Amino acid sequence: MKKLAACFTAGILAMCMNTIAMASEPSANMDSLREMMSKMPPVNTQGAISKWLDVPYANQSDAQKLDIYLPTEGKAPYPAIIAIHGGGFVFGDKGTSEVNAPMTGLKRGYAVVSINYRLAGEAVFPAAVYDVKAAVRFVKANAEKYGLDPNRIVAWGDSAGANLASMLGTTAGNPALEDLTQGNAEQSSRVNAVVNFFGPTDFSVMDAQFKASGKKPLQIHNAADSGESQYMGVQISKIPNLVKFANPQSYISKDTVPFFLMNGSEDPIVPTQQSEDFAKALQAVIGEDKVTYVQLQGAGHGTAEFEEKENLDKVFQFLDKQLKR
Repeated sequence: MKKLAACFTAGILAMCMNTIAMASEPSANMDSLREMMSKMPPVNTQGAISKWLDVPYANQSDAQKLDIYLPTEGKAPYPAIIAIHGGGFVFGDKGTSEVNAPMTGLKRGYAVVSINYRLAGEAVFPAAVYDVKAAVRFVKANAEKYGLDPNRIVAWGDSAGANLASMLGTTAGNPALEDLTQGNAEQSSRVNAVVNFFGPTDFSVMDAQFKASGKKPLQIHNAADSGESQYMGVQISKIPNLVKFANPQSYISKDTVPFFLMNGSEDPIVPTQQSEDFAKALQAVIGEDKVTYVQLQGAGHGTAEFEEKENLDKVFQFLDKQLKR
């Protein structure tokens, strides 16, 4: 871990930061995800009593905005869910139904802060990590203004957003993965818990895991036009060592926060083994009492099962326990 951080700090990722993102070119490999994202309806805001939309949390990009929703249940200061949309690091928006699962927290006494971040077409890794951390710092700095509890913040992401949420959970305090020039440098970007819905962790083994499982994937992740390659700025099969820096599992320590992970047994985009391996690695370091992993039999990638009440009940039972509500 120390060696990894030292290499990062030394600037090994400079070539990724200086590479022109490849997302500007249409990608046939991403057609299935592009189609899925294009059909996303608007976010369900039922349960919101107040809202603030398109609030800037930094000023380096027009993408750095967030929406704040306060719940009808409970009273301020509210525990807050930072909702991080997916979309393969290439697509997605804070105002779509992709964040409907965390938005159900509005009916359970949680405020929800849905955020945008720079996608791969604009900036490559670690820009998105910088952004989600800047959003957390903004929320903490403005917690009193919006009636939020800065000491009870959950990062909840799906797919690519789950990777970013997981990075929040495992890399707190890592100066190489934080750009304090984006504002509120006096605040910590540490969250109190993470919810990871079918997120990728180790990009380098996704294709091999699908092959071993016998399941047919909808994407080739090692391809030059994959979301992961566009996110890293380089075809990931050419940078196996650098891919480790975008893997939240690389940074697990005793300081890692509690995690809830959920995926589907029939996911055709992110191999089920990704969450399984990540959960085991987390449990080995921070303890089984702080890590819950649920695999939904028959569920795919972002299918309806992830918004069913009985499955969301499991998430909020975990969060209520970890946040001592």
